[in-house]
Amino acid sequence: MGEGKEIYSAPITPKTASSPPVSCPPSQFHSPSLTRSPLLQSENGDAHPNPKSKTPRTPRISLTPRFITPLGSPMRKALRLTKLDPQDAWLPITESRNGNKYYAAFHTLCSGIGTQALVLPVAFTILGWTWGTISLSIAFVWQLYTLWLLVHLHESVEQGIRYSRYLQLVFATFGEKMGKLLAMFPILYLSAGTCTTLIIIGGTTARTFYQVVCGDACATSKPLTTTEWYLVFTCAAVVLSQLPNLNSIAGISLVGAVTAVGYCTSIWAVSVAQGALTGVNYDPIRKGSSAENAFSILNALGIIAFAFRGHNLILEIQATMPSSEKHPSHVPMWKGVKVSYTIIAACLFPLAIGGYWAYGQLIPSDGGMLTALYTYHSHDVSSFVLGFISIFVVINGLCSFQIYGMPAFDDMESTYTTRMKKPCPWWLRSIFRFFFGFLCFFIGVAIPFLSSLAGLIGGVSLPVTLAYPCFMWLKIKKPKKHSVMWCLNWFLGTLGMSLSGILVVASIYIIVDTGINVSFFNPQ
Repeated sequence: MGEGKEIYSAPITPKTASSPPVSCPPSQFHSPSLTRSPLLQSENGDAHPNPKSKTPRTPRISLTPRFITPLGSPMRKALRLTKLDPQDAWLPITESRNGNKYYAAFHTLCSGIGTQALVLPVAFTILGWTWGTISLSIAFVWQLYTLWLLVHLHESVEQGIRYSRYLQLVFATFGEKMGKLLAMFPILYLSAGTCTTLIIIGGTTARTFYQVVCGDACATSKPLTTTEWYLVFTCAAVVLSQLPNLNSIAGISLVGAVTAVGYCTSIWAVSVAQGALTGVNYDPIRKGSSAENAFSILNALGIIAFAFRGHNLILEIQATMPSSEKHPSHVPMWKGVKVSYTIIAACLFPLAIGGYWAYGQLIPSDGGMLTALYTYHSHDVSSFVLGFISIFVVINGLCSFQIYGMPAFDDMESTYTTRMKKPCPWWLRSIFRFFFGFLCFFIGVAIPFLSSLAGLIGGVSLPVTLAYPCFMWLKIKKPKKHSVMWCLNWFLGTLGMSLSGILVVASIYIIVDTGINVSFFNPQ
């Protein structure tokens, strides 16, 4: 019986001590999503027991034991009753647990690579060939290690709990008050902020695609404004967001992954094929005082840190998989992660190195490789290739919007189900998602220069990727003091927090010193 019993998610809301444990029915062993209203049985197996009935009944054989131990193991020394939280089967992240390693690879690849990688050559203009390559390699290995930590922290063997959301794990580790202080803003930005950035980049690139496709006809007709292009992109993203749960967008994530790999590979391949620009220079940019150069280097490190994203979604992706003690979810999840990050490495390193070779110090700091391609090769490259790259960027933005918006959808529905004690109706779910999409649209129109803050954003969100997983491992797993894992996680966690603070200060200094094109409610 140990094979069939599932590990349950950490409750969204605290339960009272008097609440009786509820066992999971056989139909929900591997997917509580078969119904949006969880099927709860009584102890004798009857769905609706009648206590007044005196008619003897033949006992019904139930596959569910009368008690559920942590991870379904009868060999535990201390038997703890595990509660099934009905709310988990009502929320979009945990509504379906039919995921597998392929779905995990699709979601991880779609969330782990995107337009933020296109500015990597900008960091190389400050760091140079040697330190740029070393920094990118160290960051890749570091974030892959913290990814491994998160995958193995998803399930608590001792308590029989699955932490299905990044914030749940943070709250369980640091406490709710400290968890909100440390992680609420970075997680909020990595969801709503990323979706807003996708609207800005997606809308702008959609306009470029239109100009490439229609050619000279755009000069005689009245084209849409930038704000209207933002609106077109937002409407398409909101329509796609009506799919109910994280598992249901696996196909969209696959499309997003394919288009991300497609445009990343196409951009660096076309740039390298066109050859290095005339007068290109590879010497690291040095200007002003030593302090200014130091801040520039730190800002470049922030850009590299910002290139790696998606850690805030790993627990959510893993939550879509069935799990038992014999077949824990971290096994297929890690298989999917290894495949996806092999592909990510095959995209990021050629993009950074090839892009820097082709453009050197001439690469634009705003937009990176995409802007450089249009600026320097719009007349050398066929319209078909430019249109192909542009539409792939737009499609990837629409697909990435779905997975990055899912935590926000889940949080809004969680607020409703906590108060009303019932699933969120379809019409209210649609309203929530329309509201979120157009809120991001409003922010994108109000702050259209948000995508220019890559270094600052990288510094703010860096602990979520590189520091918090190390401290959470120390708190939950409690490795032996002075062991390799103990020393490694203390070192990386402390270094990550220190780097985050330094990068934020350096990025603010660079923004104040060099300035950015601030234009509130005036997208260009």
